[in-house]
Amino acid sequence: MNAKTALDQKLKHEQLGLSDEKAVEMYKYMLLARKYDERLLLLQRAGKINFHVSGIGQEVAQVASAFALDRDRDYFLPYYRDYGFVLSVGMTLKELMLCAFAKAEDPNSGGRQMPGHFGSKKLRIVTGSSPVTTQVPHAVGVALAAKMQKKDIVSFVTFGEGSSNQGDFHEGSNFAGVHKLPVIIMCENNQYAISVPIHKQLAGKVSDRALGYGFPGLRVDGNDALEVYRVVKEARERAVRGEGPTLIEAMMYRLSPHSTSDNDLAYRTKEEVEENRQKDGIPRFKQYLIECGLWSEEQEEAYTKELSEQLKEAIDYADRAPFPKPEDTLLHVYADEREE
Repeated sequence: MNAKTALDQKLKHEQLGLSDEKAVEMYKYMLLARKYDERLLLLQRAGKINFHVSGIGQEVAQVASAFALDRDRDYFLPYYRDYGFVLSVGMTLKELMLCAFAKAEDPNSGGRQMPGHFGSKKLRIVTGSSPVTTQVPHAVGVALAAKMQKKDIVSFVTFGEGSSNQGDFHEGSNFAGVHKLPVIIMCENNQYAISVPIHKQLAGKVSDRALGYGFPGLRVDGNDALEVYRVVKEARERAVRGEGPTLIEAMMYRLSPHSTSDNDLAYRTKEEVEENRQKDGIPRFKQYLIECGLWSEEQEEAYTKELSEQLKEAIDYADRAPFPKPEDTLLHVYADEREE
């Protein structure tokens, strides 16, 4: 993207209530998520971890969404690619590494679930599970509780476009629409449900499905950080006013394979991936910050070096940490006694 295009975009961060510092912080989290993801791919190839589900190409929408929410009050139900989101709401590199290495200290599940099944009581990240889209009814349940308790709290849930074809999405959306619940339902449309391209998954737009449930559905460029921030912020304001849910379809492209078990070149070409790489939102937002005088190549180099050191420290810690003990398999699964 050239400088003129970057500065000519409709939205500016000041118009959205984002300070210079917050705009730069958003970019740093995008870069952090990208570097983490790239490092995990290398660790898997080196045999240090067993499995990784990548989210490269989806970080911009994830981070922008997190910054548009109330990170001290809202509840979050991310899906397994949302590294940018969970980092932005407070998870640390060390915690994510412990999860990737399946170690006992992993705060998500004690090393007993697959990577990407995020969960944190402290950060109000509701634990995910392997069956896709089950998090949608859970998010709707959280929103129902918030409404019943008259709290200005919003639940925010994400999933891929392939998951939007599951019954949980439709049932959760219908219930949320009927009861006008404070929930934001965001589809990260990355164009592929594993190997199935979008034209073989959907007859129309995911966002259009909201019409059947009586609330707004919006499609947004998921590579445009400021536009995603605006749409999610407005959806949150709408929810706390008691006006109900919003469905957001963030359009993006998964630049990496579905997972480390996947050969993506079996169903798409290198040329297609490269064409979409040119639309990557991270360099786009970087260029915008440079044109605003908020970032420089020197800062980029220094921050990249800092991230490399942070990643090494987190990897070394997770690599040395102990694995779960066999006798801890059922720890926290069943309650030992009923609380009085």
